Amino acid sequence: MTTPSPAWGPDFAALEAVDPQIAQLLLDERDRLNSGLQLIASENFTSPAVLAALGSTLSNKYAEGYPGRRYYGGCEVVDEAERLGIERAKELFGAEHANLQPHSGASANIAAYGAFLQPGDTVLAMSLPHGGHLTHGTKVSFSGKWFNAVHYGVSQDTEDIDYDQMRALAREHRPKMIICGGSAIPRLIDFAAFREVADEVGAILMVDAAHFIGLVAGKAIPSPVPYADVVTFTTHKVLRGPRGGMLVCKEEHAAALDKAVFPMMQGGPLMHAVAAKAVALREAATPEYHDYARQVIANAQTLTAALAAEGMRPITGGTDTHLALLDLQGLGVTGAEAEARAGAARIVLNKNAIPYDPQPPSVASGIRVGTPATTTQGMDEADMKAIASLIVRAVTDESQAPAVAAEVADLVAGKPAYPV
Repeated sequence: MTTPSPAWGPDFAALEAVDPQIAQLLLDERDRLNSGLQLIASENFTSPAVLAALGSTLSNKYAEGYPGRRYYGGCEVVDEAERLGIERAKELFGAEHANLQPHSGASANIAAYGAFLQPGDTVLAMSLPHGGHLTHGTKVSFSGKWFNAVHYGVSQDTEDIDYDQMRALAREHRPKMIICGGSAIPRLIDFAAFREVADEVGAILMVDAAHFIGLVAGKAIPSPVPYADVVTFTTHKVLRGPRGGMLVCKEEHAAALDKAVFPMMQGGPLMHAVAAKAVALREAATPEYHDYARQVIANAQTLTAALAAEGMRPITGGTDTHLALLDLQGLGVTGAEAEARAGAARIVLNKNAIPYDPQPPSVASGIRVGTPATTTQGMDEADMKAIASLIVRAVTDESQAPAVAAEVADLVAGKPAYPV
């Protein structure tokens, strides 16, 4: 069941000897991934190469500061790893500056706030119920507690971003920062329109590209980098890297953002994670990854269309990206019910509020589905049509769960997430 590993990297035999309970849980999680469909839009499967870097001896090194400017000795090796990652990020995204140290997407967002704002300053961002993100000014987040957040949403007619409302709110409130991006936006964002408004009111433009940056890396959708003052993102979604965050920015903002990451917001970086990010960036620069990014979108569009044909109404009428938001009201099923029923059939997806949702977020009227993970497994449009049928059967008829689960197991058996 186990294979030998180099002494400097992951050694499962050592883990089994020291802590068999945790070792078994790792195997259980591998088996969970291999036996079901993972349709969480913000999840993916990292490569063995990324996992090797993440489980390496670089975890041991304290490296507060930046390459060549550390507060500890013995950083010559991790300096080189971070420099490689920085250069790869700059080249991949056409950016003037990159920082790989943020521990998460939220950490990268905190750094952007810290670099440009003072507590009490006004920010303009997308409303969470309309597809935004927790760190974009919601009251329970630091962003809503420390800053005066004003929110734009989507048009009731198109269900896409209401650019007229965004422009009007910017003119009225004169925010110091405008934020675009979110966690449930199926359509492409007009970054040029945001840049125009930011210039008009004298605001910093921050793009939270956590969800779609992997599609940008794969040259499958337009990049926000030429338009934004700073682009923040996670590395573990479509980008297929380790859990963590990153940011790229214009050179004029480099010093402020670096100081906001360290020492303002974080202490020592996680150098094993920085190295793993560097590996993922190298993988993302390959033609194979570009093919992957395009297939993610093709799969999402096929899955969305197939679900729509079965009565699950896609918000905005479809998707241009890796995810779809689906309104289940026509089926008489809530998002919470759909998530539970799909889970019983080994299909992992999440309930999600839809714009102008009559249900509370804990119940929700919709679900969100994404195709990064299934595409990593090698699934294509034909598989998406089969998956859509399985989802509909599971969601609309609870008694179908055992039969659907068996069909799911057959489907993924030939394309496992992590071959044993």
